[in-house]
Amino acid sequence: MAFTKATLLPVRRQFLARAIALAAALPACALAAPPIPTSSLFDVKRFGAKGDGRTLDSPAVNAAIVAAAAAGGGTVYFPPGRYLSASIRLKSNITLYLEAGAVIEAVDASVARYDLPEPNEAGGNYQDYGHSHWQNSLIWGIGLDHVAIVGGGLIHGKGLNSGHDKYTGNYTDKPDQPGEGDKAIALCECRNVTLRDFSILHGGHFGILATGCSNMLIDHLTIDTNRDGMDIDACSNVRVTHCSLNTPWDDAICLKASYGLGRIQHCENITISDCMVAGNFDEGSLIDGTFKRSAPEYRSGLYGRIKLGTESNGDFKNITITNCIFDTCRGLAIESVDGSHIEDVTISNITMRNVVNDPIFIRLGARLRGPNKPPVGTIKRINISNIVVSGAYRNHASTIAGLAGHPIEDIRISNVQIETQGGGDAAWSALVPPELPDGYPEPGMFGKAPAYAFYLRHAKAIEVHHVKVGYVLPEGRTAVVLDDVSDASFHAVNLQRGQGGAALFALRGVSQFSAKDVRGMPDREVTGSVDALTL
Repeated sequence: MAFTKATLLPVRRQFLARAIALAAALPACALAAPPIPTSSLFDVKRFGAKGDGRTLDSPAVNAAIVAAAAAGGGTVYFPPGRYLSASIRLKSNITLYLEAGAVIEAVDASVARYDLPEPNEAGGNYQDYGHSHWQNSLIWGIGLDHVAIVGGGLIHGKGLNSGHDKYTGNYTDKPDQPGEGDKAIALCECRNVTLRDFSILHGGHFGILATGCSNMLIDHLTIDTNRDGMDIDACSNVRVTHCSLNTPWDDAICLKASYGLGRIQHCENITISDCMVAGNFDEGSLIDGTFKRSAPEYRSGLYGRIKLGTESNGDFKNITITNCIFDTCRGLAIESVDGSHIEDVTISNITMRNVVNDPIFIRLGARLRGPNKPPVGTIKRINISNIVVSGAYRNHASTIAGLAGHPIEDIRISNVQIETQGGGDAAWSALVPPELPDGYPEPGMFGKAPAYAFYLRHAKAIEVHHVKVGYVLPEGRTAVVLDDVSDASFHAVNLQRGQGGAALFALRGVSQFSAKDVRGMPDREVTGSVDALTL
């Protein structure tokens, strides 16, 4: 039998449909989906898309999505090509499949207007504008079920507004003009969502903003962008796995519980695993594999971290962060400042290189930005283990800072090794950092740290064991400072003593303190309270 184009075409379509179905299938404990019937495959070129990098293709893409939804659902397929686009409106039971070589490129608002942001008076007053709107995005969906974006293609937010001038550092709250887009992907109150295998370049204010979503998988993404990589806001049952992010000017992976939905909603049952976050590569050089650092015109804020907060109206519960790498960026941050209760958090198996501020920063504050000024929240039951840090910046220390009368509690830090740059002055040990209860929570907010290893204030039930902290350059500060701390134990700890006989511990208003098997000092137990003691 002679094979012709006519005989091969149906075979190719069946093969493609099977490959797309396998790529889009959810991974967890489920049988592989059967091949998608050819009638359920909606090639955007059949609806008029050109993919030539000159034609505005979003009308054709949206027509393909409407047709797929009318058919009960299906896969909207992007063959290789460059598809110029304004807003793409997702619908339920739709998979966007970006073939390798397919690029969805956000146009400038002067070429085509994006959908206008929806009214949101109830939820728009307590966080930045970008957190409170979803329609003004390159790809968006609200109230959807079973939606996916998969495939080896690229989403390039070239024409999106990041709201941030990377050279001046200035932020803007709202778009410069109506019709601008500021997010690559925005999803609000969607269920059963899969985002897998594609890349995002220059994602605007958010590469991915997911608010109030549930049952969400974000897997094997590469995000190389100019603001936040992904914000998981007031979501539940989310898995972020095997992702690589370079975000020099903002956070890489950020969990939030804002008031953007106009109500309190929690961020809970979240797993972040096997990810790499960086804050020092030139934008685009993670995706193209060149990993360039700091060209002369490049001014990085060196963010790139994993953070809980700052928006913290709802609670954070049942969070696991594990098997992740931090490269030349900020450290872990856990922050409740708007009344949130943060509890039952496990962080393990993390390596950090060249941390530009506190390797570990836990802050309970009283900004209380929310309706009816909510009460101060809580932070408790945090387990941090198996952490390796090198090159931590000298002005900082790992910090746990609550408020007077509102201590952070039940924190366990174990199997941690930290090497700091050193270079701190002995006079810094006498510093008493300001309280700043309503200040924006950020490592460095208290100025120079009086300790080089750990600074603990307004905390109780703190356990530190099998921890080693040292420095490279001469260091004059106390290793650990405790201020208004009760029930603190340090066991099997190796702290490099500072130059000139600096103390290992400084206790200020501390009760129930224990130090056992601490290298370089005899065991010490304080059963009552002490106002001032150095060890």
